[in-house]
Formats: sequence, structure tokens, C-alpha cells
Amino acid sequence: MTIASATPNDTTIAFIGGGNMARSLIGGLIARGTSAADIHVAEPVDALREALARDFGVAVHTAAVAAATDRQVWLLAVKPQVMREVCESLAELAQWQRPLVVSIAAGITTGQLKRWLGGEVAVVRAMPNTPALLGAGVTGLFATDEVDVAGRERAAALMASAGKTVWIDDEAKMDAVTATSGSGPAYVFLLAEAMEAAAIAEGLPADAARTLVLETVLGAARMLTESGEDPAELRRRVTSPGGTTQAAVETFEAGGLRALVAEAIRNATERGRQLSVGNG
Repeated sequence: MTIASATPNDTTIAFIGGGNMARSLIGGLIARGTSAADIHVAEPVDALREALARDFGVAVHTAAVAAATDRQVWLLAVKPQVMREVCESLAELAQWQRPLVVSIAAGITTGQLKRWLGGEVAVVRAMPNTPALLGAGVTGLFATDEVDVAGRERAAALMASAGKTVWIDDEAKMDAVTATSGSGPAYVFLLAEAMEAAAIAEGLPADAARTLVLETVLGAARMLTESGEDPAELRRRVTSPGGTTQAAVETFEAGGLRALVAEAIRNATERGRQLSVGNG
């Protein structure tokens, strides 16, 4: 069964939750031309709600039902542990309105969302990452069978306001998306943290160490995204035989870096599955 969903050009949006990720998406949508009048936000925290109204001019509400009523797209941006309660409070409205529902909660499956919302609702599961707060994120997307072509386009356009999007055909792989890109920025931060500490240990001043590490990470990321080359090829190009880079890379390899990264992502993927089970 396919449930009709909104087109990208005439959609009103309800954000259920007004935290940092919702704020980033709202800012991105408005920057891309969405009218603030088309965006409603439900947020129970007074300070967050007032800031959204002040900074973006969007309509704000304390209750989820108030924000979602008559909105064609619902963006669920609440914490996973309260998602069931929020969805169940919206179930009657969801069955009447048949909105396109986009969830950015980690570890919550589309099956859970549909069940909590009362039945066969069009649901897109999205996994953005924290660079989305800068408009430089990436989001993995999975759509249920109820989502039509227009719904997929609308969901992609919504999440594209915070960066690139990638569609995943098998929902079982969404936990791997979470482990790779959702958690991935922390892996880069950890590497930068370790590099900075090592540079200081080698005698560099702290401010110089930080600048050298941060600009190196930024430059390497730009080369990865702008060159079109595989990471392995870029690594080979900067690794001269018998040079300093080779000495460092061989140390990483000897220490089992590849296996350690694989194990870390495997463990993060498994933790995502456990969260899904734990949320019922």
C-alpha cells in the first residue's frame, strides 16, 4: 500500500523536538527558501522554544499534537527513550492525517515507529551526524513501502538542508550507518586528540600543536572530498618509501589499526541493534 505524501513545494513541517539537530535543519531549510510560516516546532523547554521563535520566526508549541495538526511532514527529533511516548500521543492524529514521518532517532526502527503511531504510516528513518550542525553533515535514509516517490524526494530535501544524503535499501544496515557516520565524527575527534597530545609530547607548544592538527585534518578531509581519489591512493601519494610518513603508517599497521577500526564499528553497530530491542 502506498500512502500519498506531500510534494517538496507545498509542504508544511512539524518538528517534534527543538534541540540542536532540529535547530540546524530549521536554519538550513529557511536558508534554502522555506518560509518560517510553514514550520511549526513542539519543544517543552521554554528557553529552547523561545530561542527558535526569536531566531527563526517559526511557530512554537509546548505540545506535539499542537505542532503536528495540519502539518504534512513530521520530523521526530526527540530522544530515543521518549520516542514511544511521543509517538503514542500522536497516534490518533497520525491515522487521521497520514503524514510523512521522518525520524532522526538512533536505534528506533520504522516498525517500532509505525506500531507506536497506530499502523501503516509513511515513515523515513534518517541518521544524520553532528557536522550537520554546520551544514556539512551526511544522512543515511531508509523509507518504508508506504513512502511514495514524492515522499522520498521530500525527505531527502529536508535532510539535504544539513548536508549530503545517502539512501539505504535495507533497514538492517541502518545500524551500520549509525556506527560509520553517525558515530564517525567522534573517531576523527579521538584521532585529532591523540595527535595533538603526541605533538605536545614531542615538544611542540600546545597552541602550535592544535593548529597543526586541526588544519591537517581539515586539509585531508578536503582532499578526500574534492579530489575524487580513493583514500588508499591519496595515502600512497604522500607516503614516500623509507620516509617519515612510511615510518608512522607502518606503526599504525603493526598496531592493528585496521582491525581495531573494524571492531569499533562492529561494536557500535551491535549497540545500535541492542538499543532497538531495548526500546520495545
